[in-house]
Amino acid sequence: MNRLENQVAFVTGVARGQGRRIAVRLAEEGADIIGVDLGSGGGFDIDTPHYALSTDADLARTAELIEETGRKAVLRHADVRDFDSLASAVQEGVETFGRLDVVVANAGILSVSPVLDLEERAWQQNLDVNLTGAWHTVKAAVPHLRAGGRGGSIVFITSAAAMLSVPGIGHYATAKAGVNALAKSLAAELGPEWIRVNAVSPGNVDTPMIDNEFTRRLFLSHLEHPGKSDAQEPDSPYVRLHALPVPWVEAKDISNAVVFLASDDARFVTGTVLPVDAGYLVKK
Repeated sequence: MNRLENQVAFVTGVARGQGRRIAVRLAEEGADIIGVDLGSGGGFDIDTPHYALSTDADLARTAELIEETGRKAVLRHADVRDFDSLASAVQEGVETFGRLDVVVANAGILSVSPVLDLEERAWQQNLDVNLTGAWHTVKAAVPHLRAGGRGGSIVFITSAAAMLSVPGIGHYATAKAGVNALAKSLAAELGPEWIRVNAVSPGNVDTPMIDNEFTRRLFLSHLEHPGKSDAQEPDSPYVRLHALPVPWVEAKDISNAVVFLASDDARFVTGTVLPVDAGYLVKK
């Protein structure tokens, strides 16, 4: 039997990258999916990341991929900064599927700047999406876990940068460190109700947040137009970050960790932060 047979999972930032792969992987294990993402044309004002955000077409493709597994999806446009829109999306999904068992707070953004050079807008967008958005996610979802009376699993997606940051992303590291603390606090508060709370802490992951020329130029400044193949060279700065000789991990590696923590395989695991970082933390 699949590990999440007939369960329901709520995933934020579901349109592409890690969020898409997490949603599809949960569906492969038997879960129906409630998901949210910004989508294009929604009037949202997130404009500080150095890469393009997801589109309506991305969200539609995620729905197709979930349904190809034989499971169902209720995917909606919502901004994790807006609690009411998030709560409405979760409510609609629970009314459709009749339950909620797993929550994955994945939505996040990244921008690059020395901390003291940040514009107020960049700092605030980062904190609002990465930290407050994670809090909104569980605040909207936990009442439905409680209503089921079966316990449940919450998984936050944080970052290795929360434990070992590098110059230029201090605001991002600060937000993700806050998410780690939030996960541990909730694990203590919700444990008596058999709601487990953990975090997965990725290093570099091969998603649009990392796979873009702006980021490659940060690592490979000696090249005018560095490509993905340059980043994958054995002596690349990407590879040298890690104990394992790889430039990054794949979204599937993050999704596999999420499935483990969401399932009964981790039934007594709570309050932990699980690095999936190719040895970034130990290499440093």
